[in-house]
Amino acid sequence: MALIPHFALTSLAWTYHYILPFVVVLSILVFVHEFGHYWVARRCGVKIDAFSIGFGPEIFGWTDSAGTRWRIALIPMGGFVKMFGDADASSRPDIEAAAQMDAETRRVSFMHKKLWQKSLVVSAGPVANFLFAILVMTVLFATVGQPFTPPIIGKIQPGSAAEHAGLMTGDVVQSVDGREVRRFEELKLLVTLAPGQPIKLNILRNGQPLELVATPAVVDERDRFGNVERMGQLGVYPSSELVMRHEGPPTALWQATRETWSITSNTLGVVWQMIIGTRGTGDLSGPIGIAQMSGEFWREGFVPLTQFVALLSISLGLINLFPIPVLDGGHLLFYAIEAVHGRPVSERALAFGFRVGFALILSFFIFVMWQDIARIIPGT
Repeated sequence: MALIPHFALTSLAWTYHYILPFVVVLSILVFVHEFGHYWVARRCGVKIDAFSIGFGPEIFGWTDSAGTRWRIALIPMGGFVKMFGDADASSRPDIEAAAQMDAETRRVSFMHKKLWQKSLVVSAGPVANFLFAILVMTVLFATVGQPFTPPIIGKIQPGSAAEHAGLMTGDVVQSVDGREVRRFEELKLLVTLAPGQPIKLNILRNGQPLELVATPAVVDERDRFGNVERMGQLGVYPSSELVMRHEGPPTALWQATRETWSITSNTLGVVWQMIIGTRGTGDLSGPIGIAQMSGEFWREGFVPLTQFVALLSISLGLINLFPIPVLDGGHLLFYAIEAVHGRPVSERALAFGFRVGFALILSFFIFVMWQDIARIIPGT
């Protein structure tokens, strides 16, 4: 009998520390993403049947004057905007219903819009996630400040990759593999993403430009969430302490845009390394891992949690652009094929594509869930 209260208390603790933060974070990002679709669709004259946060049975909702059902659903693992003319929440066109539409209903049907309009509506979701991340970071950089350390080498670890490459104290790193470096934090990130891979460093030494090649050492580090990450290590330390540099709104906006672009390109680089097999899949996290991170940042306070939300927003926008049917990128792929061939993709090809896309997404979901469980329960 004593196990029941203990189990109940454990469940309540899990709900408060992990599930609640996860639901709040995910709901914000899903709303931003789906509102991007909704806003552009309405601008293009499309009737919206439903705007849902979550899947499954509706917990509560309301219908607005335009006939859109705004709903909160039971399963908080995503959301959707169902447009008039769609067969389901995946935006698969309802071919049979389209054949019976009159001129008036076709005017507000998504599938009867011009190709460029449909492309805008579909891409608006990921774009909204990127813009949201830029907005969040702009506010943070203008108020809390942006972490800043000059990219000047202050100390070199003996026997390190930096020493073997010929780096010296006082060197100013300007770029890594052609990518501009303005902060030591950017240098560290670029080196981290290149374990065991030669990188080209453009530096200033006593005011003179110099080019060096370094091969970061490969190190495995376990983060606070139990993830083992393989990363590159140069073996250098900055010349000064980190400061939080406050920016004016225009500069903060520019820096937030640079940061969003940097995170996006670095993420794509990591994904490519996974595809070609030079990096393992240990960096991937599923719902359990994201819930764990959400809870940790929730407890750390508003600023760390907000930074985490911005990072997740970029990831959500990027993932949805992958050319996989069911995702936004898959729809854009079909539209690109339609633009080339001058006619829509056949219903049979669409159905096959959506089945393949669903199978891929489900397989990926199971894989990352298994990785999450393996981190929590050793030996699984």
